[in-house]
Amino acid sequence: MPVTLEQALFLVILAAALALFISEKLRVDLVAMLTALALTLTGLLEPREALSGFSSEPAIIVASVFVLSAGLSSTGITERIGAAIGRAAGRNEWRAIAVLMPATAMMAAFSHHLMVTAMMLPVVLRIARDSGIAASRLLMPMSLAASLGTTLTLISAPAFLLASNQLRQHGQPPMDLFTFTPIGAALVLIGSLFMLLGKGLLPRRQGESADDYLKLDRYYTELLVDDDSSWIGRSLGEFRKHFKGRLETVDWLRHGERLANQPEDCELQGGDVLLVRATPEQIAALRDDEPGLSLHAVAKYGDGDGEKTPGHETLVQAVVAPRSEFIGRTVAAIDFVRSFDVVVVGLWRRDGWLHGELSELVLREGDLMVLSGHPDAFATLGGNRNFLLLIPFQAEARTPRRAPVALAILLATIAAAASEIVAPQVAFLTGAALMVLAGCTTLARAYREIDVRIYVMIAGVIPLGMAMDRTGTADLLAGLLADHAQGLPQLTLLLLLFAAAALLTQILSDAATTVLLVPIALSLADSLGLPPLPLVICIAMGAVASFLTPIGHHGNLLILNPGQYRFADFLRVGIPLTTLIALTVAWLAQWLWMR
Repeated sequence: MPVTLEQALFLVILAAALALFISEKLRVDLVAMLTALALTLTGLLEPREALSGFSSEPAIIVASVFVLSAGLSSTGITERIGAAIGRAAGRNEWRAIAVLMPATAMMAAFSHHLMVTAMMLPVVLRIARDSGIAASRLLMPMSLAASLGTTLTLISAPAFLLASNQLRQHGQPPMDLFTFTPIGAALVLIGSLFMLLGKGLLPRRQGESADDYLKLDRYYTELLVDDDSSWIGRSLGEFRKHFKGRLETVDWLRHGERLANQPEDCELQGGDVLLVRATPEQIAALRDDEPGLSLHAVAKYGDGDGEKTPGHETLVQAVVAPRSEFIGRTVAAIDFVRSFDVVVVGLWRRDGWLHGELSELVLREGDLMVLSGHPDAFATLGGNRNFLLLIPFQAEARTPRRAPVALAILLATIAAAASEIVAPQVAFLTGAALMVLAGCTTLARAYREIDVRIYVMIAGVIPLGMAMDRTGTADLLAGLLADHAQGLPQLTLLLLLFAAAALLTQILSDAATTVLLVPIALSLADSLGLPPLPLVICIAMGAVASFLTPIGHHGNLLILNPGQYRFADFLRVGIPLTTLIALTVAWLAQWLWMR
């Protein structure tokens, strides 16, 4: 069959796009946009078609999922789930893997696997540190589980959304939310069993940089029980249970005296001060989201913003510099309010537990203080040589009281999309809007959480698949393959399609791999008289669930340094695991849709 001019033009554009994708000289989203522009300028697609990806179902759902995830994070749901997983994992390596993998996979089923991997990273490192297990024994199973979790639902991987969209464009019924679930559940089970039985394949390295991921996750701060607090008369045990996983009570002071070794049923009184370890988000949230409790320093000294506009105070981290005049002096003696118009509300120290009132602690070189004050005060502090550096406090206030609302919105969104009461993209876009309207996350954070690179890349690669189909290139390539595929067993054909996607996704994204191969699979199915769905599923699964190298999944890159992994570690685990996954996917696809 001769190649037409349109097909030749398309193949030139495709070759250039592949070269740019592989070389990484330009960002993938920019390459995707340049490809869409090239298809328009050469007349292969109309402008409306080339830009249709921005309003497509995959792009809208992916953007909405980022906002839904932001709502879950802002309300503390993901943090609580992570803490619960950490407690359930215990201190035994076998139990830790058995708990971590299924739980992480379930979280990734309705979120982006990178977010889940990033959230679970400090949790796993803390489990490894506390139990004496080498970090490398747990991080790879966790990362693999996050990637396998994306095979449980349609929305968790852009490749699946794109494959469904291409099926629709080909005149086939699109996939529903749980089309992949039977295969995904089998893969999570097989992956978990493989890591439990094949633990010998995992390296045993502690990870030199583990402390860097743990050292600033919790600060010391003081909470004051207000005189009209609902906590008055309630026990210390009840307080600890309420804040379990969020705050860790270290010390208890009453009228300046320590109440050491008090029983759990001892009651709190107004004016009591509790020294706690808290995450940055909790310190930020405590200022206005826990009625009856106040940051002690703010209640004692004020916000440190003098006559300046109220409500504009901010939090900043300040490191005590070497040879600073503060070294050897207490916080109270320095009098930060009078000297600098700021208040010390938290402190982190590299080694040792802190006890007693923060204002009476003697400062050391390298202590990191959390200061509250007006931006103008920090502008003045910027040139003070007693501070090594001033950086914004990396935290956003949590809204834990909105957690039930956020969870209800997520469940309602999934139910609406699964039942097809409304179109899936409308259901998820509505859920994202409700997250903001209900106060589960701010509009600014919602926009910030959307990964624009992924959104633009999806919008840009969709026209590539359209042009491959429009120019007849997909039929051309499928015709060449069909000549060789005649007489092949169906299982062998499905395995070959999975393998092609698994190899290509090592140099391209899962989205680009799917967009390139699915049109060929659709034409091949037509040529051979086969149902297209199992062929498409094997390609999408091969693009998403192949673990041959660390570069195939960005989640693996996150754990590379903390686990001190080497390239060969991923090959040793990834090759047999990917082989098992390929056999499982191909057999189930044939059994479910080709009988």
